[in-house]
Amino acid sequence: MTESRVGQVSAGESEAWEALVATARRTVSDGLVVGTSGNVSVRIGDTVLITPSGVPYDRLAPGDVTGVDLDGRQVLGTLVPTSELPMHLAVYRTTDARAVVHTHAVHATAVSLLVPELPLVHYMAAALGGPVRVAPYATYGTDELARHMLAALTDRTGCLLRNHGTITYGTTLDQAYDRTAQLEWMCRLWLTASSVPGHTPSLLTPAQLDEVTERLRGYGQPT
Repeated sequence: MTESRVGQVSAGESEAWEALVATARRTVSDGLVVGTSGNVSVRIGDTVLITPSGVPYDRLAPGDVTGVDLDGRQVLGTLVPTSELPMHLAVYRTTDARAVVHTHAVHATAVSLLVPELPLVHYMAAALGGPVRVAPYATYGTDELARHMLAALTDRTGCLLRNHGTITYGTTLDQAYDRTAQLEWMCRLWLTASSVPGHTPSLLTPAQLDEVTERLRGYGQPT
């Protein structure tokens, strides 16, 4: 059995926890979640730091570090991890993700009720790997939901969860969060444009999206 390292948090884990809490609080301040809905995680080696279940983010302190191994066994802290742990672990086991953000963003959740895939209303869909799919509904916190999510994430870094919300991942917390914010913005854009009577939103073609995908490879500052 994996031994819990309560009180044995490394400097790197402590720093990562601070960034995780800041990101979780940002999901609230930016209106992507309400109360304790949604969750955030970050992977440090083979340990996944993750927000605990039912604890308001503004109450999380440095001593509340909560971590599990990739099998879900708790190795850090005493607070119970989020009920959505199966989704987070599924992402880490099958992708190169180092951070995952899950929200109940209003516009994205609304879109999940209406279509099986977010229409190509904006080229930033390319930043998520292509057209954003909607995973079929399943009860929160279940392995079934995690399986549906993984299918929708095939060759993507984000998806919608029907009647539920969003999930995105990245190589950093900032990247995972930015993808969530972009997804919510695109959903709001489509809902706004499609609500105008007598008009149908203009959509991008797959070829146009492919062109943007190539251009995004060189986007930003050189590393």
